[in-house]
Amino acid sequence: MKTFLFGALALSLVSSGGLGTGTAFASEGCGEEMPCELENGEYYIHLPETHKAGEPLGAIFYLHGHRGKAVNAIRNKSFQKMADELGVAFVAVQGVNGTWSFPTAPRNLRDETVFFEDVLEDLSGRFGVDRARTLLSGFSSGGFMTWYLACEKADRFGGYAPIAGAFWEPLPQECPSEPPYLFHVHGTADTVVPLEGRWLGGGQWKQGDVFESFDIWRRQNDLADTEPQTFTDGKLSCERWQPATGLLELCLHDGGHSVEAGFIRRAWTKLGEMKGWTQKG
Repeated sequence: MKTFLFGALALSLVSSGGLGTGTAFASEGCGEEMPCELENGEYYIHLPETHKAGEPLGAIFYLHGHRGKAVNAIRNKSFQKMADELGVAFVAVQGVNGTWSFPTAPRNLRDETVFFEDVLEDLSGRFGVDRARTLLSGFSSGGFMTWYLACEKADRFGGYAPIAGAFWEPLPQECPSEPPYLFHVHGTADTVVPLEGRWLGGGQWKQGDVFESFDIWRRQNDLADTEPQTFTDGKLSCERWQPATGLLELCLHDGGHSVEAGFIRRAWTKLGEMKGWTQKG
């Protein structure tokens, strides 16, 4: 009976126009708080109310922090509003047991490279997401994962917006990839993931230094001795280096361990301007 009533409600909302993303939700069997299930994991998706059929559908991906739940991100009204106003899908990916299996993580529970390729392929086939118009963002542990995915294959996503998370020790000697479009945000008062990193597990593991993480990209792109462009953007104080391709940007605020939709929205807007998706306002 519950299944019948749920289906009837969904059909009613779609036919009446009361659910902006109802058509995809009803036809694809997942959306909003109903996960899209793959062989090795799941993701949640919020489709924008403003998207028009036939137009390229971009997507912002969000990776939760340690022990987090993707469904909480999909419920976040500020994330939903951001996606609706930008006209993009918001995709919250779930880590195994709330964790991410980057190369130096305490536990490796999934081949994340394979999994994220599966997620992108599924989104393309199921919802028509344009893989070229994507931004991967992650907070804290999700920020760590974002850095490693950018390092391993930068063109997997259109750009990257890690928040409060970089590489772990031992840091990679180099990244086997062209430089990404990377927009990093971090709080100078962050004590959970300090800019200089910190030891965990009684000295078993160490979060890496954010500046040293940037140095990896700078060294391999002949930018080690290059002074950055400096500027402020609202409450953010930023440094930017310009490789031959891609972009390296570090923006700091005076707060602690936190994430804001505005950080991600800014990265999407800047990335879109650089890649020609959006016009400068």
